[in-house]
Amino acid sequence: MVEFVSHFETLAPRYDLILCDIWGVLHDGLKAFPDAGVTLTRFRQGGGRVVLVSNAPRPGDAVTEQLDGLGVPRAAYDAIVTSGDVTRAIVVSRGTEKLHHIGPERDLSLFEGLPARFASLEEADYVVCTGLFDDEVETVADYEATLRRMRERKLLMVCANPDIVVERGHHLILCAGALAAAYEALGGEAYTGGKPHQPIYDAAIKAAPGHNGGSELDRTRILAIGDAIRTDVAGARGFGVDSLLIARGIHAADVGYQPGRVDREKALPWLQAQDYRPTAIAPELTW
Repeated sequence: MVEFVSHFETLAPRYDLILCDIWGVLHDGLKAFPDAGVTLTRFRQGGGRVVLVSNAPRPGDAVTEQLDGLGVPRAAYDAIVTSGDVTRAIVVSRGTEKLHHIGPERDLSLFEGLPARFASLEEADYVVCTGLFDDEVETVADYEATLRRMRERKLLMVCANPDIVVERGHHLILCAGALAAAYEALGGEAYTGGKPHQPIYDAAIKAAPGHNGGSELDRTRILAIGDAIRTDVAGARGFGVDSLLIARGIHAADVGYQPGRVDREKALPWLQAQDYRPTAIAPELTW
Protein backbone atom coordinates (compact mmCIF):
# COMPACT_ATOMS: atom_id res chain seq x y z
CA MET A 1 0.00 0.00 0.00
CA VAL A 2 1.31 3.44 -0.92
CA GLU A 3 1.81 5.70 2.08
CA PHE A 4 0.34 9.22 1.80
CA VAL A 5 2.47 11.80 3.62
CA SER A 6 2.21 15.56 3.84
CA HIS A 7 5.66 16.33 5.29
CA PHE A 8 9.02 14.68 4.77
CA GLU A 9 9.84 14.88 8.49
CA THR A 10 7.82 11.71 9.03
CA LEU A 11 10.00 9.76 6.58
CA ALA A 12 13.42 11.27 7.32
CA PRO A 13 14.44 8.98 10.24
CA ARG A 14 14.15 5.91 8.00
CA TYR A 15 16.92 6.96 5.61
CA ASP A 16 20.62 7.79 5.48
CA LEU A 17 20.87 8.70 1.79
CA ILE A 18 18.50 10.45 -0.61
CA LEU A 19 18.81 10.15 -4.37
CA CYS A 20 16.78 13.16 -5.44
CA ASP A 21 15.44 14.14 -8.84
CA ILE A 22 15.87 17.80 -9.77
CA TRP A 23 13.40 18.99 -12.40
CA GLY A 24 9.88 18.74 -10.96
CA VAL A 25 11.11 18.37 -7.39
CA LEU A 26 13.54 21.25 -6.80
CA HIS A 27 12.36 23.50 -9.64
CA ASP A 28 10.01 23.61 -12.61
CA GLY A 29 12.50 24.87 -15.16
CA LEU A 30 11.67 28.50 -14.47
CA LYS A 31 11.72 28.88 -10.69
CA ALA A 32 12.97 27.00 -7.64
CA PHE A 33 10.70 25.47 -5.02
CA PRO A 34 12.18 26.92 -1.81
CA ASP A 35 10.57 24.37 0.52
CA ALA A 36 12.31 21.53 -1.30
CA GLY A 37 15.71 23.14 -0.85
CA VAL A 38 14.99 23.70 2.84
CA THR A 39 13.89 20.08 3.27
CA LEU A 40 17.05 18.59 1.79
CA THR A 41 19.19 21.05 3.75
CA ARG A 42 17.54 20.00 7.03
CA PHE A 43 18.00 16.33 6.15
CA ARG A 44 21.72 16.94 5.64
CA GLN A 45 21.96 18.94 8.85
CA GLY A 46 20.57 15.90 10.63
CA GLY A 47 23.40 13.72 9.29
CA GLY A 48 21.84 12.53 6.04
CA ARG A 49 23.45 12.67 2.60
CA VAL A 50 21.85 13.87 -0.64
CA VAL A 51 22.93 13.10 -4.19
CA LEU A 52 20.93 14.83 -6.91
CA VAL A 53 20.24 12.41 -9.76
CA SER A 54 19.08 14.05 -12.97
CA ASN A 55 18.30 12.99 -16.50
CA ALA A 56 19.65 16.33 -17.70
CA PRO A 57 21.69 15.88 -20.89
CA ARG A 58 24.47 18.07 -19.49
CA PRO A 59 27.37 17.48 -17.10
CA GLY A 60 26.77 17.87 -13.39
CA ASP A 61 28.87 21.05 -13.27
CA ALA A 62 26.56 22.73 -15.79
CA VAL A 63 23.51 21.69 -13.78
CA THR A 64 25.09 23.13 -10.64
CA GLU A 65 25.36 26.50 -12.38
CA GLN A 66 21.71 26.29 -13.42
CA LEU A 67 20.64 25.51 -9.85
CA ASP A 68 22.70 28.44 -8.58
CA GLY A 69 20.87 30.70 -11.03
CA LEU A 70 17.48 29.43 -9.89
CA GLY A 71 18.36 29.88 -6.23
CA VAL A 72 18.59 26.25 -5.16
CA PRO A 73 21.01 26.28 -2.19
CA ARG A 74 24.20 24.24 -2.44
CA ALA A 75 23.62 23.29 1.20
CA ALA A 76 20.77 21.10 -0.06
CA TYR A 77 23.02 18.49 -1.69
CA ASP A 78 26.39 16.78 -1.52
CA ALA A 79 26.84 15.87 -5.19
CA ILE A 80 25.13 15.82 -8.58
CA VAL A 81 25.12 12.95 -11.08
CA THR A 82 23.46 13.37 -14.47
CA SER A 83 22.53 11.35 -17.49
CA GLY A 84 24.90 13.71 -19.28
CA ASP A 85 27.77 12.42 -17.14
CA VAL A 86 26.92 8.84 -18.14
CA THR A 87 26.68 9.87 -21.80
CA ARG A 88 30.09 11.55 -21.67
CA ALA A 89 31.60 8.26 -20.53
CA ILE A 90 30.01 6.53 -23.53
CA VAL A 91 31.42 9.12 -25.95
CA VAL A 92 34.88 8.61 -24.44
CA SER A 93 34.53 4.84 -24.77
CA ARG A 94 33.80 5.13 -28.50
CA GLY A 95 37.11 6.85 -29.11
CA THR A 96 37.52 8.47 -32.52
CA GLU A 97 34.18 7.33 -33.95
CA LYS A 98 32.19 10.17 -35.51
CA LEU A 99 28.93 11.25 -33.90
CA HIS A 100 25.89 13.16 -35.10
CA HIS A 101 24.24 15.37 -32.50
CA ILE A 102 20.47 15.86 -32.32
CA GLY A 103 19.51 18.53 -29.83
CA PRO A 104 19.63 22.24 -29.02
CA GLU A 105 22.81 24.27 -28.99
CA ARG A 106 22.52 24.79 -25.22
CA ASP A 107 23.39 21.11 -24.73
CA LEU A 108 26.78 21.33 -26.44
CA SER A 109 28.41 21.65 -23.02
CA LEU A 110 27.91 17.89 -22.87
CA PHE A 111 30.87 17.46 -25.20
CA GLU A 112 33.26 20.02 -23.70
CA GLY A 113 36.70 18.56 -23.10
CA LEU A 114 35.91 15.35 -24.98
CA PRO A 115 37.59 14.11 -28.19
CA ALA A 116 34.22 14.24 -29.95
CA ARG A 117 34.23 14.23 -33.76
CA PHE A 118 31.00 15.65 -35.18
CA ALA A 119 29.63 14.57 -38.55
CA SER A 120 26.53 14.67 -40.69
CA LEU A 121 23.94 11.95 -40.33
CA GLU A 122 25.26 10.31 -43.51
CA GLU A 123 28.83 10.16 -42.23
CA ALA A 124 28.29 9.47 -38.53
CA ASP A 125 29.05 6.19 -36.77
CA TYR A 126 26.44 6.82 -34.08
CA VAL A 127 24.01 9.49 -32.85
CA VAL A 128 23.84 11.33 -29.54
CA CYS A 129 20.39 12.78 -28.84
CA THR A 130 20.05 15.37 -26.10
CA GLY A 131 16.57 16.56 -27.05
CA LEU A 132 14.58 18.27 -29.77
CA PHE A 133 16.17 21.21 -31.55
CA ASP A 134 13.20 23.39 -30.59
CA ASP A 135 11.15 21.76 -27.84
CA GLU A 136 8.72 24.67 -27.73
CA VAL A 137 7.24 23.93 -31.16
CA GLU A 138 8.53 20.61 -32.54
CA THR A 139 7.01 17.18 -32.06
CA VAL A 140 8.27 13.64 -32.62
CA ALA A 141 6.61 13.68 -36.04
CA ASP A 142 9.11 16.33 -37.18
CA TYR A 143 11.89 13.73 -36.77
CA GLU A 144 10.29 10.84 -38.64
CA ALA A 145 12.51 11.11 -41.73
CA THR A 146 15.65 11.45 -39.59
CA LEU A 147 14.78 8.44 -37.46
CA ARG A 148 13.98 6.33 -40.51
CA ARG A 149 17.31 7.21 -42.10
CA MET A 150 19.09 6.32 -38.86
CA ARG A 151 17.30 2.97 -38.89
CA GLU A 152 18.33 2.35 -42.49
CA ARG A 153 21.95 2.99 -41.53
CA LYS A 154 21.57 0.88 -38.34
CA LEU A 155 22.98 3.69 -36.22
CA LEU A 156 23.01 3.45 -32.44
CA MET A 157 21.21 6.31 -30.70
CA VAL A 158 22.73 7.28 -27.37
CA CYS A 159 19.88 8.99 -25.52
CA ALA A 160 21.31 11.58 -23.13
CA ASN A 161 17.96 12.32 -21.48
CA PRO A 162 15.55 9.38 -21.01
CA ASP A 163 12.65 11.61 -19.91
CA ILE A 164 9.68 11.61 -22.28
CA VAL A 165 8.45 14.98 -20.98
CA VAL A 166 9.38 17.46 -18.27
CA GLU A 167 7.52 20.33 -16.72
CA ARG A 168 8.52 23.84 -17.79
CA GLY A 169 6.43 26.28 -15.82
CA HIS A 170 2.87 25.11 -16.41
CA HIS A 171 3.65 23.26 -19.66
CA LEU A 172 5.00 19.81 -20.49
CA ILE A 173 7.74 19.70 -23.12
CA LEU A 174 9.15 16.74 -25.03
CA CYS A 175 12.61 15.37 -24.22
CA ALA A 176 15.13 13.07 -25.89
CA GLY A 177 13.40 10.02 -24.42
CA ALA A 178 10.44 10.64 -26.70
CA LEU A 179 12.70 10.42 -29.76
CA ALA A 180 14.45 7.32 -28.39
CA ALA A 181 11.08 5.61 -27.89
CA ALA A 182 10.06 6.46 -31.44
CA TYR A 183 13.38 5.14 -32.76
CA GLU A 184 12.98 1.86 -30.89
CA ALA A 185 9.44 1.57 -32.27
CA LEU A 186 11.01 1.61 -35.73
CA GLY A 187 13.36 -1.20 -34.73
CA GLY A 188 16.34 1.04 -34.00
CA GLU A 189 18.77 0.55 -31.12
CA ALA A 190 18.84 3.17 -28.39
CA TYR A 191 21.12 3.17 -25.35
CA THR A 192 20.17 5.07 -22.23
CA GLY A 193 22.28 5.32 -19.10
CA GLY A 194 20.01 7.67 -17.17
CA LYS A 195 16.98 6.86 -15.01
CA PRO A 196 15.44 4.30 -14.81
CA HIS A 197 18.57 2.37 -15.86
CA GLN A 198 21.20 1.19 -13.41
CA PRO A 199 24.36 3.03 -14.63
CA ILE A 200 23.22 6.38 -13.23
CA TYR A 201 22.32 4.81 -9.86
CA ASP A 202 25.71 3.12 -9.64
CA ALA A 203 27.34 6.48 -10.33
CA ALA A 204 25.14 8.19 -7.73
CA ILE A 205 26.06 5.71 -5.02
CA LYS A 206 29.75 6.17 -5.77
CA ALA A 207 29.28 9.94 -5.48
CA ALA A 208 27.71 9.70 -2.01
CA PRO A 209 30.27 11.05 0.47
CA GLY A 210 31.50 8.96 3.35
CA HIS A 211 30.14 5.67 2.07
CA ASN A 212 33.24 3.99 0.57
CA GLY A 213 31.85 4.13 -2.94
CA GLY A 214 28.58 2.61 -1.78
CA SER A 215 30.02 -0.76 -0.80
CA GLU A 216 28.67 -0.58 2.75
CA LEU A 217 25.33 1.11 2.10
CA ASP A 218 22.17 -0.57 3.33
CA ARG A 219 19.71 -0.13 0.47
CA THR A 220 16.80 -0.22 2.88
CA ARG A 221 18.16 3.11 4.16
CA ILE A 222 18.17 4.76 0.71
CA LEU A 223 15.24 6.78 -0.68
CA ALA A 224 14.79 7.93 -4.27
CA ILE A 225 12.64 11.05 -4.69
CA GLY A 226 11.12 12.12 -8.00
CA ASP A 227 8.01 13.14 -9.89
CA ALA A 228 7.86 10.45 -12.59
CA ILE A 229 6.64 6.86 -12.39
CA ARG A 230 8.48 5.79 -15.56
CA THR A 231 11.91 7.01 -14.50
CA ASP A 232 12.12 7.82 -10.78
CA VAL A 233 9.84 5.16 -9.33
CA ALA A 234 10.70 2.43 -11.83
CA GLY A 235 14.40 3.18 -11.43
CA ALA A 236 14.18 2.99 -7.64
CA ARG A 237 12.35 -0.33 -7.83
CA GLY A 238 14.94 -1.75 -10.22
CA PHE A 239 17.76 -0.60 -7.96
CA GLY A 240 16.11 -2.04 -4.88
CA VAL A 241 15.43 1.14 -2.91
CA ASP A 242 12.33 2.94 -1.63
CA SER A 243 10.80 5.85 -3.52
CA LEU A 244 8.80 8.99 -2.79
CA LEU A 245 6.63 10.33 -5.62
CA ILE A 246 6.19 14.11 -5.62
CA ALA A 247 2.67 14.83 -6.86
CA ARG A 248 3.29 18.41 -7.96
CA GLY A 249 5.22 17.25 -11.06
CA ILE A 250 4.20 15.63 -14.31
CA HIS A 251 1.54 13.37 -12.72
CA ALA A 252 -0.29 16.23 -10.99
CA ALA A 253 -3.51 15.73 -12.96
CA ASP A 254 -3.38 11.93 -12.54
CA VAL A 255 -3.29 12.08 -8.74
CA GLY A 256 -5.55 15.08 -8.23
CA TYR A 257 -2.80 17.34 -6.93
CA GLN A 258 -3.67 20.63 -5.30
CA PRO A 259 -1.19 22.73 -3.30
CA GLY A 260 -0.61 20.88 -0.05
CA ARG A 261 -2.79 17.87 -0.82
CA VAL A 262 -3.34 14.82 -2.99
CA ASP A 263 -6.82 13.52 -3.81
CA ARG A 264 -6.67 9.98 -2.40
CA GLU A 265 -9.83 8.87 -4.18
CA LYS A 266 -8.32 9.81 -7.53
CA ALA A 267 -4.72 8.90 -6.76
CA LEU A 268 -5.22 5.40 -5.35
CA PRO A 269 -6.82 3.75 -8.41
CA TRP A 270 -4.29 5.47 -10.67
CA LEU A 271 -1.37 4.27 -8.55
CA GLN A 272 -2.76 0.74 -8.41
CA ALA A 273 -2.92 0.68 -12.21
CA GLN A 274 0.78 1.51 -12.62
CA ASP A 275 3.45 -1.10 -13.31
CA TYR A 276 5.54 0.48 -10.56
CA ARG A 277 4.23 2.05 -7.38
CA PRO A 278 6.11 4.33 -5.00
CA THR A 279 6.67 3.61 -1.34
CA ALA A 280 5.05 6.94 -0.51
CA ILE A 281 3.51 9.98 -2.19
CA ALA A 282 3.58 13.61 -1.06
CA PRO A 283 2.08 16.77 -2.57
CA GLU A 284 5.41 18.61 -2.54
CA LEU A 285 8.81 18.07 -0.94
CA THR A 286 8.37 20.01 2.31
CA TRP A 287 9.82 19.34 5.74
